Amino acid sequence: MKRVLILALVVLVAGVLLTLFRAPSTGPSVAPDFILPDMNGQVVRLSQLKGKVVLLNLWATWCPPCRKEMPTMEVLYRKLKDADFVMLAASQDIDGKKTVAPYIHEQGFTFPVLLDVTGETGKKYGVTGYPETFIIDRQGVIVHRHIGYNDWARPAVETALRKLADQGVWAGWPEGSAAGEQAPLR
Repeated sequence: MKRVLILALVVLVAGVLLTLFRAPSTGPSVAPDFILPDMNGQVVRLSQLKGKVVLLNLWATWCPPCRKEMPTMEVLYRKLKDADFVMLAASQDIDGKKTVAPYIHEQGFTFPVLLDVTGETGKKYGVTGYPETFIIDRQGVIVHRHIGYNDWARPAVETALRKLADQGVWAGWPEGSAAGEQAPLR
């Protein structure tokens, strides 16, 4: 019995010490690299976009909040098309182009759509559901993560992204980190 108490005390003390003396947070995280084909079969590699501001949106055609948000992404894309900004919508549909192409064509979206049929990008980014969006600065650091639906057409969103693209400063927008409606992972 005495040995069990001593062992429990040692484990408790070790846990407290590890908590007190753990390494400090490394701060913002570097966006995991990925390689995905676009709708035309051209390969897109995130690391090749370093130097640009990237909005990476992970979505699926079967996801109602994604379908609701995509028109607002198109508005933002058209407004920032000439800025040092790249929008990437990575579909997580397992049927890939067969399912995604008709939807994109029917809706008239012009922003780049990538196909991630294995869902590996979502796994790398720790996605909890769809849609989930990551804002990545010019150095490849994730400066913002938005979980769920967002109205990307709001002027405050455009202003924040322009400031990041033009000045390298991320200030976000009012209610910028509020979670919206999200569909669970399948």
